[in-house]
Amino acid sequence: MSGRLVRLACTAAVTSGALFASASAVVAVPDPGSEERSVSRLLTDLQRLYRDTERATETYDATAEKLKKQKAEVARLDGNLAKARLSLHDSRAAAGRLARQQYQNSGEISSYVRLLLARDPQHALDQGHVIGQLAQERVQTVGRLEGTEKRTDGLAREARKALDGQLALAERQKRERDEVQGRLKDVEKLLASLSAGQLAELTRLETSGATEAQQKLVASGAALSSTRPPTPEGEKAVRYAVEQVGKPYVWGATGPGSYDCSGLTSQAWEHAGRPIPRTSQEQWARLPHIPLSGLRPGDLVLYFPGATHVALYVGNGLVVQAPRPGTDVKVSPVAANPLLGAVRPDPGAEPLPRYSPPKPATAPH
Repeated sequence: MSGRLVRLACTAAVTSGALFASASAVVAVPDPGSEERSVSRLLTDLQRLYRDTERATETYDATAEKLKKQKAEVARLDGNLAKARLSLHDSRAAAGRLARQQYQNSGEISSYVRLLLARDPQHALDQGHVIGQLAQERVQTVGRLEGTEKRTDGLAREARKALDGQLALAERQKRERDEVQGRLKDVEKLLASLSAGQLAELTRLETSGATEAQQKLVASGAALSSTRPPTPEGEKAVRYAVEQVGKPYVWGATGPGSYDCSGLTSQAWEHAGRPIPRTSQEQWARLPHIPLSGLRPGDLVLYFPGATHVALYVGNGLVVQAPRPGTDVKVSPVAANPLLGAVRPDPGAEPLPRYSPPKPATAPH
């Protein structure tokens, strides 16, 4: 199979699919007598494979983000614990020093008897006052010592709990990584069973399906051919995303050499100065929803019922996206995948008075 056909295979393979329940569910090569129907079924199966693969990828990304935050929390608690232990050491030293001073300045004779026997009563009074001050200071120091000990113990417990959480997240991330890799192997296995003719037909069916979906969307008025001006941040996000065209899709990647779908959109808005959630599900859940008829450049377009894929709208009915394993970042029709809806990272910002969409390095496909 030529390199070009392998690339076409990957394009069809991960258009929108989900993994079979097990490797035994991989579809067999269809009989020549029912080529059209069987290839259509193959495309459906491959779309399912892709959807599940991307869902697993987004789950992996979410865990990776949680692990990153948990590591920062562990580092913060460790720093606070180190400071608390140093403070505890200083408090203990101060308490010991005051105890020695009080012992050295006191005797077995009571302060009243020392006052009666003293040659200099005023000096005795002053000495008693100093001893009293030392005693009061020692009580305060002991109180601080007890408080520091409790705080140190509490921080130690928090640090141990946070570290346990970090280790659990790392283990979960490893399991999810293995799951994604297993799903990708199932895609490869199915692709390896296909003939060159089936691969070409899969690509044709995919392209014609996307074209038909785009025509219906435009006819409905949901995606206008004209381009509304974006906000300044939206323009920066669009230009950044378009500059990534041609870079490979790699699951879990956030650039600069490769991206997955939400890695591209989150980094585009990060570079625009407005951080957004890392995963497509969080982007859909936490950013304000807008109607497709109101799309402007910089908005995010979400796909599939579980919001497992996301792209960045560039205007004129087009999005820039990191489509799937085996493909590169590219510009595509907004209806290239089954639409879920759209969200806006900068709902309150004012749009630019004028806007010229950036030209991608490659034509949309």
